[in-house]
Amino acid sequence: MRDWTKKAILASGALRFVGNFQSPGAAVLMYHSVLPDPSQQSDSLGGIVHSEIAFRAQMEMLARDYRPLSLDDALQHLRDGGNLPKRSVVVTFDDGYADNHEFAMPILNQFGVPATFYVTVDCIENRRPPWPSRLRFAFRRTRAELWTDILAKSWVLSDPESREAAFLAACDSCCQLSGAAQEEFVRGVEQELKTCLPEQQGSPMMTFDQLRELTRRGHIVGSHTMTHPNMAQISMDEAHRELAESKHVLESRLGSPVKHFAYPCPALSPHWTERTVEQCRALGYETGVTTNSGLTRSGDNPLCLKRLRPTKTAEGLRWNLESAFAGRTV
Repeated sequence: MRDWTKKAILASGALRFVGNFQSPGAAVLMYHSVLPDPSQQSDSLGGIVHSEIAFRAQMEMLARDYRPLSLDDALQHLRDGGNLPKRSVVVTFDDGYADNHEFAMPILNQFGVPATFYVTVDCIENRRPPWPSRLRFAFRRTRAELWTDILAKSWVLSDPESREAAFLAACDSCCQLSGAAQEEFVRGVEQELKTCLPEQQGSPMMTFDQLRELTRRGHIVGSHTMTHPNMAQISMDEAHRELAESKHVLESRLGSPVKHFAYPCPALSPHWTERTVEQCRALGYETGVTTNSGLTRSGDNPLCLKRLRPTKTAEGLRWNLESAFAGRTV
């Protein structure tokens, strides 16, 4: 649908009118990174970055026109069995990038918007970005002409489209690994392609001190596993380790309970199962967010909540929110 058509529909108030007749739900938004100039990190982060200007405009709009809730508040409404407040929005971030603290947090604080930050613990401890960023950079920057995958298939790397296809194939393999095996795979790709992310001035990931400051400012820190695998594609023992160890490390370093979890969705489908939901419950997690698209509504299982992906503009986000609240698929 053309932008001018969307603007006309929004201005008419039609979507908001329809939304008044829908059962109330909360839009849980999924962010990753906020930078002044996203293009500087496009070869590693791809399209998961929001510009600082766009993010500020979106948070200002949420504070003015919607009802920002903390994840704890949303959970309380779900537990009470009553309806969630109309037009409520929950802001979340995945991975744990340092820019979440440097650029996103001041904007959130300025507009009084609480957020939940799900961090990949191994990346925090070892000061390196999650493996999808490392693989993306290697495939985009390599001068190699071929790459051979684990099934001995050769991939030509002659143009951006073929490089992207090879990158996605590598992600399909890597997402099924965790821990040391995952790191061995990534290093093997980097060595074959003779390219890896260069050391940066300052870590790309937050520190535990920065995570503690987030909690002092009223935000929530949750787990995004230890090493960012697809939890539905690894063994039960590996999934248990990813859930339990990340929770233990965060609780010991932050000095407070960690009860919120986000399922990584780096490649392949599904990225969660009823089995992983039960593992979360047994380990004491109270919420789990997925990347399945939709609103969170009263009666939903708190351990497999849906989320919405924000667009890159404030008006685009408004369209997605109003459409979702009106019962349209986003």
